[in-house]
Amino acid sequence: MRGTPYPTLGELLRRARATVAARPGALRLRAVGTSRAGRPLWLLSAGHGPRHILTVAGAHANEPVGGVTSLTLAERFAREPALLQESGCTWNFLLCLDPDGASLAGRWLTGRPGEGLPGEGRAAAEASPTLRGYYRRFYRPAFAAQPEFPPVTSDPRPVMPESEALVRLIDELRPVVQFSLHGVEVGGSFLQLTRAVPGAAASYRRIAADLGIPLEHRPFDGMGWLAESPGVLVLPDSGPTEERDPSGFTSQATWLYAMRHGTVSAVVEAPFWSVAGVSDPRPVAEPRREVAEASEILLGRAKQLEAVVGELGPRAPETPEEIAHFTAARELMDIGPGVVDTWNSAELATTVGNAVSLGVAARRIPLRAAAMMRQALGGAPALDTLVEAWARELASTFDARWVPVTDQTELQIRTMLALARALV
Repeated sequence: MRGTPYPTLGELLRRARATVAARPGALRLRAVGTSRAGRPLWLLSAGHGPRHILTVAGAHANEPVGGVTSLTLAERFAREPALLQESGCTWNFLLCLDPDGASLAGRWLTGRPGEGLPGEGRAAAEASPTLRGYYRRFYRPAFAAQPEFPPVTSDPRPVMPESEALVRLIDELRPVVQFSLHGVEVGGSFLQLTRAVPGAAASYRRIAADLGIPLEHRPFDGMGWLAESPGVLVLPDSGPTEERDPSGFTSQATWLYAMRHGTVSAVVEAPFWSVAGVSDPRPVAEPRREVAEASEILLGRAKQLEAVVGELGPRAPETPEEIAHFTAARELMDIGPGVVDTWNSAELATTVGNAVSLGVAARRIPLRAAAMMRQALGGAPALDTLVEAWARELASTFDARWVPVTDQTELQIRTMLALARALV
């Protein structure tokens, strides 16, 4: 059904258990660790081959697509075991790496009256969601609290138990290929590979074209990565061994860690709302002007948000949930200058598509911050107005179109199967 919403964390686990119970010989479910709050990390495995494939979902709390993709593919393997038997592999799905974050971020899925969804309640969530509804209950942890990115050894911060569990799992399975499933709220799809895979780029482009999902012409998430083709980034031989985000936090990405076992890691991004313009390959006459305009939007909105928060007066967040939202929002409010410096130091906005991607990012960062600050400070009306206005402007400026969840998951499933065939 094309309007099917993402399952909540609880629904995902119930569906996994029901599937295993219905096909106990085909699928297995076990806990491989616990979160900071004591929630189990569940691994769903299909097949019995000696070689392993690992799929990691839910690394970012606001990106629920990977969980439903994983469960959908596992169910397909249970119905059609020959799909795995011919490869001689066991396919393992970590259903959600950050269940604590997902428990906060997933609240927009249930839908509430007045939350910006078309209609009310769960039935409304089954229709096409709106960006306003999505951002009103948005949550994404601060950079140092994202378990796919444990700190480097020189960092005094302790490694999160979720990160430790994933590293142990990688060492146990030594997977041939590791998939990390992600989603971006507005934009296009792209693929990151830690090693070039012959035919992967062409296959990926065909899959996206078949589904009508635009590709980011030159994604700037991996600034030190090579653009093998539109929408496909490959880690160069002398590429980075660490990841550094705009806050200054430096991490050992778990999909880079797996390279010690000869594993090829693939990060597959699917957009929730697509923007056709991100795939436009036409050159831009004045790239520096495009970067300057995006920078002005980012810094200007951060300043505007700062002013609104200042006018609300001193109100400290009190509950753990409010503190989590406040910490993440505060970090995003402070990274603007660092992001702008990065944009100015790279050759960006050379195509129309890249300029559109910059324009989306310039609006997305302060919108995320405003959305989380709103929840941290008790839903202040002034912040509510700001979130609504910015969400509507983001959708209208770039003609953002909701991508059915079935298309998002099919993009990731077909990409994983194509890469697995090429590598196994």
